[in-house]
Amino acid sequence: MSVQLTKRKIVMRRSMALGHCVCDPRQACPCEEFKTHNVCHCAGESRPLSSANGEVLAVKLTEHVRNPGCASKISKGILHQALQGLPELNDPRVLVGATCGDDAGVMDLGGTDNSILTVDVFSPVVDDPYTFGQIAAANSLSDIYAMGGVPQAALSIIGFPVDHLPVQAMREILRGGADKMKEAGVPIVGGHSINDPEPKCGFAVLGTCPRGRFVRNAGAKVGDVMVLTKPLGSGIAAFARQIGRAGEALMADVGRSMAALNRVAGEGMVRHGVHAATDITGFSLMGHLAEIVKNSGVEVQMTFDDLPLFEGVRKLAGEEVLPGAVERNRESVEETLLDLGELSVGDLGILFGPETSGGILAFMPPDHVEAFVRELCEQGTDAARIIGVVTRSCPEGRIRVIHGTEELSRAATVRERQDQEVVMATHSDENMPCCCSSVVAADSDLPAAAHADAFKAYTAAISGPGALSVKHKKLIGMALSIVTKCEPCVKIYAKAAREAGASEQEIAEAADMGIAFGGASAAMFYTKARGV
Repeated sequence: MSVQLTKRKIVMRRSMALGHCVCDPRQACPCEEFKTHNVCHCAGESRPLSSANGEVLAVKLTEHVRNPGCASKISKGILHQALQGLPELNDPRVLVGATCGDDAGVMDLGGTDNSILTVDVFSPVVDDPYTFGQIAAANSLSDIYAMGGVPQAALSIIGFPVDHLPVQAMREILRGGADKMKEAGVPIVGGHSINDPEPKCGFAVLGTCPRGRFVRNAGAKVGDVMVLTKPLGSGIAAFARQIGRAGEALMADVGRSMAALNRVAGEGMVRHGVHAATDITGFSLMGHLAEIVKNSGVEVQMTFDDLPLFEGVRKLAGEEVLPGAVERNRESVEETLLDLGELSVGDLGILFGPETSGGILAFMPPDHVEAFVRELCEQGTDAARIIGVVTRSCPEGRIRVIHGTEELSRAATVRERQDQEVVMATHSDENMPCCCSSVVAADSDLPAAAHADAFKAYTAAISGPGALSVKHKKLIGMALSIVTKCEPCVKIYAKAAREAGASEQEIAEAADMGIAFGGASAAMFYTKARGV
């Protein structure tokens, strides 16, 4: 730092005469910065980048913000209040505008492509300036990828407390953003900076997509499978870091994930016939999912235990290490949309926790999901998970969250494999449920013919009327067939239930019970088994 005595004297004399610092009228002159660090910002001075012995001074960005990352966003509720009554600009070129609440705006400016426009700015979610710049760029690009577009150009936006942090830190933020944009093949063509008490960074991005081929946060269809491409918990981890509850390993994992582009997911979902999508950011998984179910008029069932989480986040959430944005996000989702069952406070914190540069939530046909997830894993996005399914039409929208267990998933996998081995030999006999005979085949030492005859006698004995009517036994069998994913059994029991007098509504409710116990994978199976 070079002290400019002549300039100091000029500005400080004027400030003292006025009784206010000419750079910050809220302060007197000399200010606290001058008294503590011998730095006069009004004279163009700044804090040194290195200590007296030449070591570069460490900067921890999150120490200079109140709410890290996308937790710094204004809540949906307050935002809606602020936007009420503002004039609408009716322009036929606007295909997706501000009133749509989508990830980005879309315009028809002529030609073969539509233009996609977005802007995103937030405060640091990590301490390292370079990593923060990367995350800010990846986050801003996600809106374009989530709309099915290709980013073409960007403008950088930075707010930085030049009076309190070394300018070198600002340079590192800009360098991180530039490197990430270069990775995405996007030139930064300009930008804007402002002296801000809290550091912030972001980008305005222009993207394109083939005319009329943009993806909305609407259009999900019954039978669609929900895929989430990145882990949840970045907001919880960032808050935990601020209060000294998150370790280096967790923050390293979170940082890598947030800095990763959503390009592979965005491009892949388009190839695999995506119906609806959004990227998960500050309004939480539930906040963004709520928009899709309302806009699409559907009910979804999501299995909490299928959600990808950063290692250690569930423990933090269970200890209620949760940022204030959790409550704001929960208040912004209408209670009428939610069926959250017996979820704990920690589980709810994960669902409504703010995310920064999160993954893409994509809705696509079940026949395409396996290839999509496999493709993501092969290209390094190995956290992608199937988290739920669209179960039915629901004009007002509905989100149902259930718990599943790893033990149930493993048992279902084993049972499904066993079914495949014996189903062709047994499903032709309507009194011989193939899923049950497969268990005997796997566990019995009897010869195949002997165990088959013995099991037929057993099933004949229990299938008749008793304390439960035949109709109710067939409905129970149908529910169990869905849990065990035995397609011939579903058809056999549905037919038998109808013959025993069951109504279509009773059959549908039996199926719902099977789905409730089997989770999202059972819902996917039943949708396919019905031929929907």
